Amino acid sequence: MIAHVSPPPINSHLTTYPTMPIPIPNPTRLRHVAVIGAGAGGLAAARELRREGHTVVVFERENNIGGTWVYDPRTESDPLGPDPTRNIVHGSLYASLRTNLPREVMGYRDYPFVASTRPGRDPRRYPGHKEVMEYLNDYATEFGLGELVRFETEVLEVGIVENGKWKVKYGKNGKVDDEVYDAVVVCNGHYTEPRIADIPGIDSWPGKQIHSHNYRVPDPYRNQVVIMIGSAASAVDISRDVSTVAKEVHIASRSYNNGASKLPGHNNIWLHPMIESVREEGSVTFQDGSEVRASIILHCTGYKYHFPFLKTNNIVTVDDNRVGPLYKHIFPPTLAPWLSFVGLPWKVVPFPLFEYQSKWIAGALSGKFSLPSPEEMMKDVENFYSSMETAGIPKRYTHNLASCQYEYNDWVAAECKSAPSEEWRKEMYVSASKSKIVRPETYRDEWDDEHLIMQAHEDFNKNFKVAKNLIKG
Repeated sequence: MIAHVSPPPINSHLTTYPTMPIPIPNPTRLRHVAVIGAGAGGLAAARELRREGHTVVVFERENNIGGTWVYDPRTESDPLGPDPTRNIVHGSLYASLRTNLPREVMGYRDYPFVASTRPGRDPRRYPGHKEVMEYLNDYATEFGLGELVRFETEVLEVGIVENGKWKVKYGKNGKVDDEVYDAVVVCNGHYTEPRIADIPGIDSWPGKQIHSHNYRVPDPYRNQVVIMIGSAASAVDISRDVSTVAKEVHIASRSYNNGASKLPGHNNIWLHPMIESVREEGSVTFQDGSEVRASIILHCTGYKYHFPFLKTNNIVTVDDNRVGPLYKHIFPPTLAPWLSFVGLPWKVVPFPLFEYQSKWIAGALSGKFSLPSPEEMMKDVENFYSSMETAGIPKRYTHNLASCQYEYNDWVAAECKSAPSEEWRKEMYVSASKSKIVRPETYRDEWDDEHLIMQAHEDFNKNFKVAKNLIKG
């Protein structure tokens, strides 16, 4: 059976600079912790740290929580992104964005993402970005996280001071100050610094180039011939969006190896292999020999990890988008647990991942959970890197956990003595992934996993109390 409507709201929700030896944690000691970023990862970190008893300050450069889920209609002065002097806009959302995961899977494990009965909310199973922001605001309100956040405060520099603590230098209202913390958790996201494709001949090509970071609405592409590079979620969504006004849309992707062909169900979208080269008269040649004269190239090519504030004397570096060395994508072995990262893995369901990582960090800082020795952690990292090299996996895919995200989550859960991922959540994720392939144009509004939805809602009702402020508005 295929459903064409979202399930009704349910009344269930949870209430409730020089390097030096790093000190060994004193068991059960509480810490003063700086969290950088108040997006979904930073909020989870703040909650778990405070629940463990630590004192927490969250630094957020914008004037609201939500991170990447804050829609900002502004775009940058450099639409492609390489100019370091550009006016930086941190948001990357486009106006039409809907989640590509069902809300039951996407939400925090201990704060289910159920449809709200409040006026103006989006009850769809795959809601728009505004509904995700509303959910994050609900989460922050429910657990009193807003009081921990210093808004419009940009972290300028983080480094180790002589007593093994961390100095956080920050700017607010044109003034610069600094404070010392026992530990720092980096949650600044990775959807601000664009990666762009290397295209032979591009310097003499006369058309315009833009990165999806600066895409908001399709209007500027009206009657244009647009080349899009990429095949991930943003490319899929934006190509459909642009096609409503563009003359032609041509998608160039490494994952497409056949000759040029129309995308089924669309009269003005074509699929191509990657771009071979471009020429100064405006033509674009693809690897299969086909050629198109275009006016715009839109790079849907992802982002770079970027931590310009972090000063560790090269203990932690970013090399071809590998942040490392990091034990289990979280802890630098020689700085653990005093420096940690939340949210580096990609092609994952993010919110549950943030919870598991944050719970492990909070417990490691208090001494509740023991980490391996620095030598053991480093050996684990080296083995991981070696296995990637043996398998021929490029370094830039170090943090891609698409094929093992639940194994990773469950491993971290075991380390922090938490329950593993629910089976319905795993099965629902697989079902949703298959649906995207089978019904790429309609999967957000048609599905056939009602039995899993029922299991999820039964789980929510069984394990969580009613949040009256959410249900009643």
